[in-house]
Amino acid sequence: MFTLSDGSDVLNNIEKLSPDIIVLDIMLPGKDGLDVLKEIHREYSVPVIMLTAKGEDTDRIIGLELGADDYMPKPFNPRELLARMRAVMRRLSPEQSEETEKADENNIRGGGVILNRSKHTVTVNNVETDLSLTEYKILEALMRRPNVVLSRDEIMNSVRGKDLTAFDRSIDVHISKLRAKLEKDPRYPKKIKTVWGTGYMFVDGS
Repeated sequence: MFTLSDGSDVLNNIEKLSPDIIVLDIMLPGKDGLDVLKEIHREYSVPVIMLTAKGEDTDRIIGLELGADDYMPKPFNPRELLARMRAVMRRLSPEQSEETEKADENNIRGGGVILNRSKHTVTVNNVETDLSLTEYKILEALMRRPNVVLSRDEIMNSVRGKDLTAFDRSIDVHISKLRAKLEKDPRYPKKIKTVWGTGYMFVDGS
């Protein structure tokens, strides 16, 4: 994924990076998003989802007439945008979309972390990170329920690790090790939060 701050150099970047889909804001500095859309469709067949100001039906209609594959009004829910991107890709390229969806079924994503359940790998900001089996299972339990506080007992029931008992603090030790591997600064964790007196929560800000 890459982001451009204005529309003046879109074509050069499409040539260089060959994106599968483009999310294009109409309100762009440097060059209007509708003009950029015209340029894209003169040169490329890449699908485009337009972002429009809420209630701007004229922009939406013009964008669709110019060949936009879908549109979303701002502000929007990132998860809805992702769902629309998948729908466009599925509609335009069913075989490629099926492969992508199978890959997504194996992945749990959030907060810059990707947990691959088939390969048992974890990447943090595109860098693969080595975890012990217990650390992996704890992270999976937390990421399956993002932004929800899990008690130590709930985490232990999910992990069922032989080195975890209901009467010790081994969960805390493993959480500390996880933070050392996942967090930019483990002293001030952003991904795995402690909720005092309750348990832990994986924070997905996406």
